[in-house]
Amino acid sequence: MSEEMKRTYIPFKDWKEKSKQIEYTEPTPLLNPDGTLNAKGWARHNVFEYNRDLVKRERFISQKEWDYYTVTDGKKQLLISFANVGIGGFMGLRLLDLETGEVTADSFQIFAGRNRCVPLNRVDAPGRFKNKVGKTEFDFNTTETSRTAFFKTVHKGKNLECFLTMDIPEGLENITTVLPFENDNTKFFMTTKQNCMPTEGVFRFGDYTYEFSKETAFCSLDWGKVNTPRKMVWYWGSGATYLTDEDGKKHIFGFEITWAIGDESYATETCLFYDGKVHKIGAVDVEKFPKGRFMEEWKIISEDGRFEMTMKPTFDNRSDLNLKIARMNCHQLYGKWNGRVILDDGKVLEIKDLFAFCEYVENKW
Repeated sequence: MSEEMKRTYIPFKDWKEKSKQIEYTEPTPLLNPDGTLNAKGWARHNVFEYNRDLVKRERFISQKEWDYYTVTDGKKQLLISFANVGIGGFMGLRLLDLETGEVTADSFQIFAGRNRCVPLNRVDAPGRFKNKVGKTEFDFNTTETSRTAFFKTVHKGKNLECFLTMDIPEGLENITTVLPFENDNTKFFMTTKQNCMPTEGVFRFGDYTYEFSKETAFCSLDWGKVNTPRKMVWYWGSGATYLTDEDGKKHIFGFEITWAIGDESYATETCLFYDGKVHKIGAVDVEKFPKGRFMEEWKIISEDGRFEMTMKPTFDNRSDLNLKIARMNCHQLYGKWNGRVILDDGKVLEIKDLFAFCEYVENKW
């Protein structure tokens, strides 16, 4: 474990009392009128009221807003992304084979114009995000019980489109966090991670078709509103699956782990999901920093002892977008996860061969 990431581990039974994490349950303005942070902590739903006009930007691109959908059934990964980055933005659609690394299609469109494509201020409430930019059109609609996503563009002279339906099980919670940065109370990193949504749908590219089934596919949504320093490093891991208990009942299980972003003394972006409910866990870290050894096993543990998992990578979804003045260097590792987790009531879940990912990213823009 790297020295700068080293944690002091404390027993599960003592963690709730000793943790300094702050949970918000009522609507709270994110920012004060002067652009400084009014809220620092986490919530089971996004209760933080975001006013983009109050963001005190150091640079045009320090303020970033995005929706990032990942759908996977263990064989294919479908990514849909939108971003507003102050002076412009981008949108993308990609289908990746997680066994061979083959990319069926990868459409990435950059557009100029401030606030031309701005995602919704909340992602876990009913609403619609619909737009058309150039040859690309999309329509994302959220209700109380489901999300639908339509995306269509032209890529390499062929029609590229997908249509997805994502279930929102009754009472589904997410983890929303607001993380500050040291020495600047106008900088923040606010995200909502909505996991464990069974998903069905179809992807088409020319004559090629791939279908997702709710029996095997889940969607994870990463929604963000941030005002950040130019350089950041982070880890992010996520996964979902069905677990069958001793009585033969099927449960939806998932996890969300993110670390190394900002000041985590108010909250960590770490939790378990079980039957739609959040079970908050402490900060996590990987035992050995994997740089240069990304395809070796990752052992990830939490400070409260409630998350002990080993990921054996099978595929490195490697990308390095280097524009000289900006760069995103990413190792996104997919593989099988094995270990155990502990729910809030002390129940132990044994996890076997869960196919999920964890990434390491160096970001400068």
